[in-house]
Order: sequence, then C-alpha cells, then structure tokens
Amino acid sequence: MRVECTREKRAQVQVLRPHGVMAGGDAEAFERQVRDSLESGTRDIVIDISQLAFVDSRGLEALVGLAELQIRNGRTLKLAGEQPIVQEVLELTELSPLFEMHRDVKGALEGCQ
Repeated sequence: MRVECTREKRAQVQVLRPHGVMAGGDAEAFERQVRDSLESGTRDIVIDISQLAFVDSRGLEALVGLAELQIRNGRTLKLAGEQPIVQEVLELTELSPLFEMHRDVKGALEGCQ
C-alpha cells in the first residue's frame, strides 16, 4: 500500500491528509510535494496524520526534514489528528519537540495566520 494524500488550501495554509503507509519512495514523493507547496508561497503546513497506518524510517525522515525546513523559515510544522503509533515514534526518538501537535485540524488551524 502506498501513501495517498488529499490536499486542502485555506488562505496561506496547506492542509495535507496522507493515508496509508508513508514509506520509502512514497515518503520522498510526499516530502517533495510539501516542499513545492512551501516554495510556491504556502506559509503554514498542517499534516493530518490520523489516517496513516504506518510510518517507516524514510517517512519519519520526511516529516523531520519538513519540520526543520519550517523552523529555518521561522515557522512550525503542525501535526493534527491522534495517531498513537506516529506520536509514540516521535516521542521515543525525541523528535516530538520539532512539531506542534494538535488533536485535530481545526485546532491546528486556529493558530495559523
């Protein structure tokens, strides 16, 4: 199974809803799509992780790379949706401080300008 992603643009915020498995080449393609959005003027990214079934090391690298890019640009990568597996991996690897976590997309959008 590959990662599929739906998109929704709200002002300068791109809401991405990947579902399935974020792994290998699919994770790299997902990261490229998000980077393209940022280069085309999107300021804030909200990724709804609630429908991700699995994230491998490459998927984790993609999320971390995007978070670090946002930090360099003075922004935050927001993750929305309760996904215990992804949240546990981020905590175990001590990467959770790179992300702003929200229970749902609505909560993540409240802090966007």
